[in-house]
Amino acid sequence: MDSKALTKVQSAALIAIIVVAAVGGGAAYVLWRANQPPPEDIRIGICADLDGTAGSGIFRGATLAVEQINAEGGLLGRNLTVVTEDDDTETPPGDIAVASNALTKLITVDKADYIISTGSLVFTYQDICSEHKKILFTIGSTSVEHTQRVVDNYDKYKYYFRYGYLTNATAMNDGHVQSIAALGNAAGFTKIGYLLPDGVTMRDETIPYLDRELPKLGFEVVYRGVYPSATVDFTSYFAQAEEAKTEVLFTILTNLPKSATLVNEWYERESPMVLCGDIYGVPDAGFWNTTQGRTEFVLARGNSATLGYPLTSKTMPAREAYLKRWGVPMKGSSASAYDIVKFILSDAIRRAGTTETEAVIKALETTNVETIMARRFAFTSSHDILVEEAGMTNLAESHMLYIVMQWQNGKQVPVFPESLRLEAGGTYKFPAWQGPWSSTQTP
Repeated sequence: MDSKALTKVQSAALIAIIVVAAVGGGAAYVLWRANQPPPEDIRIGICADLDGTAGSGIFRGATLAVEQINAEGGLLGRNLTVVTEDDDTETPPGDIAVASNALTKLITVDKADYIISTGSLVFTYQDICSEHKKILFTIGSTSVEHTQRVVDNYDKYKYYFRYGYLTNATAMNDGHVQSIAALGNAAGFTKIGYLLPDGVTMRDETIPYLDRELPKLGFEVVYRGVYPSATVDFTSYFAQAEEAKTEVLFTILTNLPKSATLVNEWYERESPMVLCGDIYGVPDAGFWNTTQGRTEFVLARGNSATLGYPLTSKTMPAREAYLKRWGVPMKGSSASAYDIVKFILSDAIRRAGTTETEAVIKALETTNVETIMARRFAFTSSHDILVEEAGMTNLAESHMLYIVMQWQNGKQVPVFPESLRLEAGGTYKFPAWQGPWSSTQTP
């Protein structure tokens, strides 16, 4: 065999050796990969009173979102899982130590990557999450001071974001005033009264705001009622408001039994006033049955999750999936938690390309995504909810709205903002008994 032939044989042998090695190495790599544990789940932590109305709603909303995301392939190749700790914040009298320990355990033992909680102990939870560098979303907080902390000390409190059917007190108060003005303009009402709970926020923020702004819009404030937190009978307040010739009684209640009591008393006495306000429980689908239909014609601040109106393309599919999964209608707290996990946080993680905290914070700050409650949700520079002006006329790509619904024949009809009322084909309606509306035609 000549040298050239030998060289060809040697080359062929060398190639064969390389191929075998490559195939063997590839097989070894595949076997090594197969023996590796799957990537750890992204852990969504819920710190709330899991036996309470808000806490259980948050758990259900977040769980549904996690199940749907996992069914769609997860995030960045990882599944999500929900971990929980019960902080007892909806169980009187509440204990800061119990709540603080619950959140700390959620982070250090349960290894939660992101936290969702109610608005009960925001300052405390902000500090704990800042210490552990964990992103915190709260649902149901309204204090401007919560998000002001982000502005005043960004490096410490940049981990905090507010979301939900409630927004800051300033936007809420403006929504109250503008919705009352819309009702007054539609029906010709000019005499306003309000019945508010005793408390620092009402005394220092809401009452002065109403007193200052309503007269500018042509209203005369004829009745000012402040009720103690222990109140269970509103008869005397109704009598005083009626004596003052109140046409519209605006109220704020944060307790479901009180809301049912107030509505029942108003209906049974055939009070000659329109009842409206920020009334807890009234927007929920079950409130009609709770009051046996006595909530007819009551107006209350609501949200698209409980309204049953397709405000966005996400609203009705989420409501239907929630009802099928849990057997109960979606509420504001469950819709908020669902939005956070399904749309807001998942969008930020995808855009960041990582779950690393700093990168996700930056992505959250540039959020522009459709949710159940907003056609184009975004955060403000203080990590607060970007809310549209209450009197806006263009809904095409609106941010979070202050929505007022009215119960009519067992259904919730959107009546504010005006642009939403017109889009939905809604009208204001009033009781058959005598009142300031008796000779009024409304749109």
